[in-house]
Order: sequence, then structure tokens, then C-alpha cells
Amino acid sequence: MDDLTRELTTARWRKSSLSGDDGSDCVEVAALSGGHHALRDTKDRTGPALILTPAAWTSLITALRTDALG
Repeated sequence: MDDLTRELTTARWRKSSLSGDDGSDCVEVAALSGGHHALRDTKDRTGPALILTPAAWTSLITALRTDALG
């Protein structure tokens, strides 16, 4: 298990402001060391988390803000 994966056990998760209000489409994010971020499904908190590099996180946020994914 690498250091970032270990960090997931103590990470401070917060619900994304872009998540649905009805609880059906909830995403949580946690800041990790070195500028990495992790994403997970709120409904499956013991399930897998996607760890993004700083560059990938920046690209995702940019795409969301500019509606490039929609």
C-alpha cells in the first residue's frame, strides 16, 4: 500500500457542492499530500476512491467550471 492510499483512511472528506441535493449523485473529495486529491461516491464510502494528480485535479476543475464535460 502506497502513502497516498494510506492517507485515504484518515482523509478529511467533504461533499462536493456539485452533488445533487437528493443524495442520489453525491461525490466527496479529500485533499491529500503533494497536491493530490481523492474522489469517492458518498453512497459507498468503503468502496474505491479515485486519486488524481495535481495536474489531473486542475484539469477536472477547469473542465467543470467551463462546462467542458457537459
